[in-house]
Amino acid sequence: MQDIIDTLKQVKTIALIGASDKPQRASHRVMAYLQKQGYRVLPVNPQLAGQTLHNETVFASLAGVVANISEPIDMVDVFRLPKYLADIVEQCHTLAIGKIWTQLGVIDADAQALAQQYGIDMIVDRCPKIDIPTLQSQGLLSEPVHG
Repeated sequence: MQDIIDTLKQVKTIALIGASDKPQRASHRVMAYLQKQGYRVLPVNPQLAGQTLHNETVFASLAGVVANISEPIDMVDVFRLPKYLADIVEQCHTLAIGKIWTQLGVIDADAQALAQQYGIDMIVDRCPKIDIPTLQSQGLLSEPVHG
């Protein structure tokens, strides 16, 4: 649990892969929640590229985020099927992004091994929208986390 606490405290800028403009989707709700917690969340979805989601421009790719913002991406939050995870790990390695958080059900042992080989920290099969309030209620995180 300490790795989750440390990650949530250290991270400030998050690229959210699999962002959705549909309010019923978890990625839509989690993005808004993370913003309320003081994180800058940059949405990634090639089908929505150029649109605005929660007051942030949607990017077509992770490389597009890195190329177009001035601050570093501290973490990638993944809302994609597990079969895409190894490619996301490769992209993070190429772009020097050192943390990946995968949402509930996004598990791929080969991608986790690859991330470990590259020195990328991974939190797997968790949801910050669940973990943050739990940790706040235990006094382990401030409310909001950044703010």
